[in-house]
This record gives sequence, structure tokens and C-alpha cells, in this order.
Amino acid sequence: MSLQYPLRACWMKRGHQTHLPLSNRHRDFQHVFGALNWRTDTVCYTTAIHKNSQTFIEFLEHLLLECYPAQSVILVMDNAAYHHAAQTRAALSLFEHRLRIVWLPAYCPELNPIERFWRHLKDLALANHLFHSVDQLLASLDLILSAQNDPSSSLRLSFLKDFQ
Repeated sequence: MSLQYPLRACWMKRGHQTHLPLSNRHRDFQHVFGALNWRTDTVCYTTAIHKNSQTFIEFLEHLLLECYPAQSVILVMDNAAYHHAAQTRAALSLFEHRLRIVWLPAYCPELNPIERFWRHLKDLALANHLFHSVDQLLASLDLILSAQNDPSSSLRLSFLKDFQ
């Protein structure tokens, strides 16, 4: 005799996957571009449907023109293909008076401080959650990302205590 559970968001038969219908096929993917300010424990971020040099350049513009309009920025970057694209290099040269790039060695993402934040984001916003839509998933991501910039939030990951 086998037990039959009603199909709900949290109950599935062992070995089976549930498939959720998506109404907006163009939103199957969402990528988050982010920069962590380890001095203030804040995150500047944008989301994009595609991850390529054009959307990365849009993130750089957001970072330098909206998040830090009058400051110089040190940016630690890995070796993603869109970081080295000709279009990206041209954009980086336009901001070279305000931007210093620190390139990580190949295959060493653990050296980038924001990787710790990405793990925190995934654990709080995505792990062990079943979303009925991409919009619900994005709302969960936005909640945690917004909390990082709110000093009184209990969802905030603090890096400052590690450097004191």
C-alpha cells in the first residue's frame, strides 16, 4: 500500500518533480549583477534577463552614476567572458579615472568578497522554497537584497564584524 499525498506546493511523492507553469516565457532567467561595499555592508545591484557585456556595462553605469556618483570605486572582478569582451573593455576605459579593477586569478571565485553574499542570498531567498512564479522568486530576491542596505534588518549579512 502506498501513501498518496495531495499535490501541494510542499508535498511531492519521493522521486518526482513538480513542474510549474510559467506565463511569461521571456522571464525564465533573471541574472543579478552586484557590487558589495564591504566598508558599509551595502550592495548595489541590478537585474537583467541576459548576462552579457551589454547588461554588465549597464550595471557599471548604474554603479558609478547612481550608487557612487562622486566616488572612486575599486572593483574586484573574476574572469567571466563578458568582463573581458571588447565592448566591456571600452566601457571600462571610459571610467578609468574613477574605477580601479582588481582581476582575480582564474578559477578562484572564493577570493571575491561578494561570493559570500551570493551564498547568503541564495540560502535566505531561494533554498528550500518552491515558487509558483518567477515574479514570486524575484520578490524574494528583492526582499533580501533590499534588507542588505537596511542597517536594522535581521536579514542583513554583516561583513564589518569580520574586519574589526
